[in-house]
Amino acid sequence: MSNEDQTPETDSAIPSVPPVTPWWSTPTASAPSFSTSAPEESSFESTDFDPAPVKSSRRIGLPAVLALSVLAGSVGGAVGFTAAQNGGSLFDINARLSTTRSVVERAPGSVAEVAARIIPSVVSITTRTSNGGGTGSGFVLRSDGYLLTNNHVVADAIGADGGQIAGALKVQLSDGRTFEGQIVGRDPSYDLAVVKVAVTGLTALALGDSDKIQVGDPVIAIGSPLGLSGTVTTGIISAKNRAVTTSGSTSPDNSFINALQTDAAINPGNSGGPLVDATGAVIGVNSAIASLGSAFGGQSGSIGLGFSIPINQAKRTAEELIRTGVSSHPIIGVSLDTAFAGPGARIASTGDAVTPGSPAAKAGLQPGDVIVAIDDQRVANSDELIVAIRSHSPGDRVTLTYTRGNAKDVEVKVNLTLAASTK
Repeated sequence: MSNEDQTPETDSAIPSVPPVTPWWSTPTASAPSFSTSAPEESSFESTDFDPAPVKSSRRIGLPAVLALSVLAGSVGGAVGFTAAQNGGSLFDINARLSTTRSVVERAPGSVAEVAARIIPSVVSITTRTSNGGGTGSGFVLRSDGYLLTNNHVVADAIGADGGQIAGALKVQLSDGRTFEGQIVGRDPSYDLAVVKVAVTGLTALALGDSDKIQVGDPVIAIGSPLGLSGTVTTGIISAKNRAVTTSGSTSPDNSFINALQTDAAINPGNSGGPLVDATGAVIGVNSAIASLGSAFGGQSGSIGLGFSIPINQAKRTAEELIRTGVSSHPIIGVSLDTAFAGPGARIASTGDAVTPGSPAAKAGLQPGDVIVAIDDQRVANSDELIVAIRSHSPGDRVTLTYTRGNAKDVEVKVNLTLAASTK
């Protein structure tokens, strides 16, 4: 195992998000899981509740009931009398209902105004191969046809030889025009991909600053859930820095996301679409949702737990993919022990667990050391360490805290500069 790549560890000593699944195709009923593989089934003991009697401060006595009955009878009699006076007909052929020509004013910054600006730049992406296919979303990065989406949205269009299957990828613009999509590059570890269409004059979306977004800020999600293009939902940022790992059914590669959590309704087909702030600036790429399992009736749609890739991370990856077709991610140069239950992430005990000349080697880390924090942020397991590292960029300076051997109460801090890897 090279660097920090490893099988996700699920045992956590600190709160973590429930399992999630990508949604470019309609998922089957499953319990919460951070991968598209068959998850464990959740169950709850049912409890019968006897409703407490409702006490009313008012009583309706018999006279009141009678009064209502009489009133109803009086109304009926009046209607019958009126009908008789009009020749027995209840219809008026001269009926004209009033209408108004008043215009609803939508202030700048309203959801309607933001949606009207963003929808023309959001696309639907469809893959069709002999093995199946799926649908997802994307949005315009550049006016000359560059689009950003999730890797798992386009993964079906990749053949066994690693090349794109001819005719397997279609992109539909908001105006209904459809084009062949060409994959410029993709990064499974970040679940991002750039697609190019042969069209110019598109309107690119403005990219915001995901580092400045705060919990509670309003957001809008736009995409094509279940193929329904141009769907708009609203919500807030529910949490930041959620360590989310996902794996797609079409690829064994794991994605590690330091995600933004939102309660905006996100469903299968929203993958790759934009999450925008109140100004319409993109602050995230919708990528995953948590879903309830069969114990809850097999619900696989939105339950208010959606996760987006922060746009600051996505922007750097997209720029590299457009320039060279490949992208890099930061590493410290160690292999991790996936069997270690935590707390912390333990470097494997094998002799080659620390890559010679790597940032970890230069900082003095050794096989068997347990990394317990990065930049004073505690990590519960190896997944959280990888997600925290990959939220940075190659060349960033970070501080690692680790323990060694039996001296678990003795924590050592070291500074190191993250290296770059394309593997």
